Amino acid sequence: QVQLVESGGGSVQAGGSLRLSCVASRDTIIMGWFRQAPGKEREGVASIISGDHTTFYSDSVKGRFTISHKDNSKDVVYLQMNSLKPEDTAVYYCAADFGYGGTCFSVVGYWGQGTQVNVSS
Repeated sequence: QVQLVESGGGSVQAGGSLRLSCVASRDTIIMGWFRQAPGKEREGVASIISGDHTTFYSDSVKGRFTISHKDNSKDVVYLQMNSLKPEDTAVYYCAADFGYGGTCFSVVGYWGQGTQVNVSS
């Protein structure tokens, strides 16, 4: 079992920045972030593979968001979100698993409880 605890959500104006953190109760193979806006399906945002730090980003956040591990700690990941837009408003979920497909999640075995991000125009 893996427990994931997120923090760092909040409200910000368009163009601003937020950093989300996720702490896992044990090391996993892949960690990442998904988000779900009201009335929409949950979508993958970014992921990072623990072994070689390979990252993946959705097209909607590429160039604005950065996923990284805490130094010397593969059980903590950050999502630095810059140049935020109102369409980034969603509940952001940390995710983890012990396997992956290609460079990103194939399935997600473990989810955090979610943290709300609100971006106003």
